[in-house]
Amino acid sequence: MDSFAIYHNLTIQSKPQKVFDGISRPEHLNNWWTKKCSGTPKLGEVYNFFFTEDYDWYGKVTQCETNKRFYISMTESDADWNSTTFGFELEPLNGGTLLSFSHKGWPKCNAHFKKSSYCWAILLSGLKNYLEKGIIVPFEKRE
Repeated sequence: MDSFAIYHNLTIQSKPQKVFDGISRPEHLNNWWTKKCSGTPKLGEVYNFFFTEDYDWYGKVTQCETNKRFYISMTESDADWNSTTFGFELEPLNGGTLLSFSHKGWPKCNAHFKKSSYCWAILLSGLKNYLEKGIIVPFEKRE
């Protein structure tokens, strides 16, 4: 069965350790993605990604190498996301970090897939602004 994937690359002018913390530590995820998050960046750990009562999702850490990579496989979410894994690869680049993002395993190239691709692009831009400039977009104003 074919599946679909979302890919985004961006350069963040922050060291890999700061970027890794930004993508893996709940207190940072809350500043650019989730409303409330819990979890520990460690292989096999479970994360709770809370957005609203209707979007209270869970995923399991499937890859974790400090300052290099971090992947989550969704375990409890909606039908489209449940089959997916999203993750980040980090590479030092000119004093900053090249972040390669992927969100794989989508069952269909449907409207939800397309909207999620757009939202990830906006959210990753928010991550960049958060890490480089300390800008936090209030949860209610995020895509």
